[in-house]
Amino acid sequence: MTVAVEVSRFNDITMAPPDPILGVSEAFKADDHEMKLNLGVGAYRTEDLQPYVLNVVKKVSCFIYSCSCLLHESVLCVYYICFEYVLKFDITFSYKICRQKILCWNGESISGTGSLRLAAALIERYFTGSKVLISSPTWGNHKNIFNDARVPWSEYRYYDPKTVGLDFDGMIADIKAAPEGSFVLLHGCAHNPTGIDPTPAQWERIADVIQEKSHIPFFDFAYQGFASGCLDKDALSMRLFAARGMELLIAQSYGKNMGLYAERIGALNVVCSSSEDAKRVKSQLKRIARATYSSPPVHGARIVANVVGNPDLFNEWKEEMELMAGRITSVRKKLYDSLIAKDNSGKDWSFILKHIGMFSFTGLTEAQIENMTSKWHVYMTKDGRISLAGLSSAKCEYLADAFIDSFHNVS
Repeated sequence: MTVAVEVSRFNDITMAPPDPILGVSEAFKADDHEMKLNLGVGAYRTEDLQPYVLNVVKKVSCFIYSCSCLLHESVLCVYYICFEYVLKFDITFSYKICRQKILCWNGESISGTGSLRLAAALIERYFTGSKVLISSPTWGNHKNIFNDARVPWSEYRYYDPKTVGLDFDGMIADIKAAPEGSFVLLHGCAHNPTGIDPTPAQWERIADVIQEKSHIPFFDFAYQGFASGCLDKDALSMRLFAARGMELLIAQSYGKNMGLYAERIGALNVVCSSSEDAKRVKSQLKRIARATYSSPPVHGARIVANVVGNPDLFNEWKEEMELMAGRITSVRKKLYDSLIAKDNSGKDWSFILKHIGMFSFTGLTEAQIENMTSKWHVYMTKDGRISLAGLSSAKCEYLADAFIDSFHNVS
């Protein structure tokens, strides 16, 4: 009797590369060393290195659960977060002035990643042949998102390893050289992974070149409030572009600045030049969202709408954000002071202070990163990025020792 051999229909599917952040977290959990540090994940931690739930979020959550009128039914794929509230602190200081100058469509999406993916789908369908320019380096998932949406991309220079700072001349040259009408993906503030942001004057020059080339600015805005501790200051870049009357896309997340990581709450904002354009964009994004996830999650959106829409809660949120950003700034300073006190080699550690937000790009080689992990139990991504949010003041001197040993004793 002949037994038929089953041939799998999935044989041609190749193994996807492992997620680097997941690998770092799993290795960290398996380590039982008392001084171990997880500097890989970009999530805020307290001084005790524990997750933090904002007090204002606790208040609003209790209110929401106490309201019997707020049902657990799904909402339509049209946005839940009020357009007015988003503009209040993102694009312009004055909502009324903004409404007179530009027309926007705002739709709730599944966090910042979902916002990027919706925008990528829009680009693929209605901007055939357009390329997205991505900074080198950039957040690890950007390339994955555009590859998945079949949107072509290329990189523009951003990080200068010699200065551990911004390669501004290279950035401008590459944006100039790109085909006219390209989408330029920009980090609104607290660039991930480098922690290096352009100055206000440099943002003006970037806007000049993008206008000259008829490019479309596309902001990934995941860290508002985490760069400076001030919502308004961190929105400077986008407000500058909007004030010029430029059309632009903004992919926004409330995961970091409200600590709503698991709620997956974000928004895609599209600034158009006419009401007719806005209507067409809105209709197509609703259609894409409907086919992708049907309707967005509502609990996180209700939290955001209540916090941003209530003046007292809004001010309390801003105070908590200032405290969170302040803790990160504090450990930056202590780490720098520890490095200066311990290292007599003359190495310039000032990049630690010049970078902003959660991250710093250290310039460590792969061999040095391996030494950080195997010898010092410090876990980080393989590109040399560290998250200062995962560092406590108590462990700054320990991390300084690890850096000095790795930089000077490992080639």
